[in-house]
Amino acid sequence: MKTLDYIHLDAVAAGKVVEALQQLLADYQVFYTNLRGFHWNIKGHGFFVLHSKFEEMYNDAAEKVDELAERILMLGGVPVNKFSEYLKVAKVKEVSGVSCADEALENILNTYGQFIAEERKLLSLASESGDEATVALMSDYLKEQEKLVWMLVAYSSCDCKKS
Repeated sequence: MKTLDYIHLDAVAAGKVVEALQQLLADYQVFYTNLRGFHWNIKGHGFFVLHSKFEEMYNDAAEKVDELAERILMLGGVPVNKFSEYLKVAKVKEVSGVSCADEALENILNTYGQFIAEERKLLSLASESGDEATVALMSDYLKEQEKLVWMLVAYSSCDCKKS
């Protein structure tokens, strides 16, 4: 017996969704590791705010990793679990030694830009496959990430000048 037999999704279509989910899983794993590095190494005036924010963000990324892996399993796939495999396919690149807030925030915003683009494609693919659960998952991610991007941009933008 297979889960797909009971959730009534086409195996070929589900396989395409699984491929896209595997890509996203690899990217989130690398992003999670980058966030841990930012959290550990951040310095400067924004330390207290960013140290806590980066911890919140890597906890969220860890939750998404689990959700993506479970969704892959539900669709009949097997989630990749080797970091060496993630690094071969991830579009998000590893970074290290980042202690400057501006550099960390730029990396995070660029990564969320990549995620948003990939999640929109995945949402469309899942919709074409009749996979409403993956559509809902991606929709939730997009809603959350667009708000976070707005907040990070607002935090990063300081054009306050004394007259």
